[in-house]
Amino acid sequence: MTLLIKSAAKTTVQFDANWKPIMECAVGEVFELMAGVRLEPNPDPTAEQSGEQTAMVGLAGALCGMTTLRCSQVTSTRLASLMLGEEVAATPSTARDAVGELCNMIAGNFKAKISTLADHCLLSVPTVITGENYSLETSEPTERIVVTSTFEGQPIWVSLIIHT
Repeated sequence: MTLLIKSAAKTTVQFDANWKPIMECAVGEVFELMAGVRLEPNPDPTAEQSGEQTAMVGLAGALCGMTTLRCSQVTSTRLASLMLGEEVAATPSTARDAVGELCNMIAGNFKAKISTLADHCLLSVPTVITGENYSLETSEPTERIVVTSTFEGQPIWVSLIIHT
């Protein structure tokens, strides 16, 4: 076992419902830095999550779970074009990569803001699901924080799902 994995495995951090403002801050900072956009609050934050692009980044070590980002194909393509340029974003794989990278950056930004997680929580590489007809099931019990925003009128959901 590597030193980093041993270090991450020694510490356990309990879920804290007060992390929501920290996650909101991480989401806002990453979208501003990576795409140059400010997200708006979602006028219907209780709406069921939908969209054809879902990125997931696993968390392991002091905190186990995942960060997810879900949006429409149109939104992921638009974000990719802002991040990489119009001509590069024309391919579907580029839009998937962009959403995966946004999710990865949000997870990293979030864990860096919590001193007990920064060096004790590892991130997986991003995985992106394309399609809308699926459900995401996780091991119970879980705690969840959901940040709902809009970009150009389209909803974006970022979730922190923790196995407790």
